[in-house]
This record gives sequence, C-alpha cells and structure tokens, in this order.
Amino acid sequence: MAVKFSPQAVKEFEETLARYPHKEAALLPVLLLAQREFGVLSDELVQYVAGLMDLPPSRVKSVVTFYTLFNTREVGRYVIRVCHTLSCALNGTEEVIEHIKKRLHIDVGETTPDKKFTLLECECLGSCNTAPVTQINDRYYENMTLELVDQILDSLE
Repeated sequence: MAVKFSPQAVKEFEETLARYPHKEAALLPVLLLAQREFGVLSDELVQYVAGLMDLPPSRVKSVVTFYTLFNTREVGRYVIRVCHTLSCALNGTEEVIEHIKKRLHIDVGETTPDKKFTLLECECLGSCNTAPVTQINDRYYENMTLELVDQILDSLE
C-alpha cells in the first residue's frame, strides 16, 4: 500500500506551504505533520514527502536523521527524551535517567514491552537555566527531580 496523507493532512500540508516563501523552508513542519500522521518516518514516507516537496529523497533523509525529534523506528506512546548535555549533566540528569531506567525496566533506546514508553537521551533541549530537563512527547518538564519523575510516570501509567 502506498503512503498517502489523509485529506485533513493534505489540507494542513497546503496551509503549511502557504506560510513559507520557499517550499523547502516548510520541510521541518511537513516532516512533523508526516510523523503525526504515520508515527514513523519510514523510507517510503521520506520518498513521499520528497515528492511532495520537490526535493531529492537524500535531502529529506538527511534532515530526518539529523534531528532527534524525528522517529525513524517504532517508538512507544510516550517518548521520553532526557537532555544529557553539560548543564543537565551538572544538575543531575544521570540520576534522572537511571531512575527512569529502573522504574520502566528499560535501557536508553528501548521501548517498554507494552509499547507505552520509549526512553531516549538527546542533545540540548534549550532550557539550561532549568536543568535537568526532560521532554515527553511535546511537553517539557524542567527542574527534574526523582519525585517529579515518579509523579509524571504515575500520571501517564
């Protein structure tokens, strides 16, 4: 079966393109749309987006593989991204990561057997003054503590 946007996604795609002076400038929001629509940016989906954007598939693939926010493999319902750069590292991100690993019985890069959670480390989440920082799907959690980790996971389980 060929990959194709739903009518609603096609409408959103067209609205997105209208906001940018050049088609390629809309690539990031279009890829986010594709990820919302399909979950994983497969090679077939990269080809589809490349065709829509009049770009070489290699250009689209290079963007997909550069940014950690794009999923190139199946992930859980909740993707937990923990910043591990300097500010977060100095403020306890290792303890946060270890706590999440023990709590969910998974390692970094793994997904729980029920496909509910995926744990990933990522580069800077851009909130160094509130380190350590975690992102779960599209929501940021700042000044992370082990207690806050437990509260958040309890609310999602």
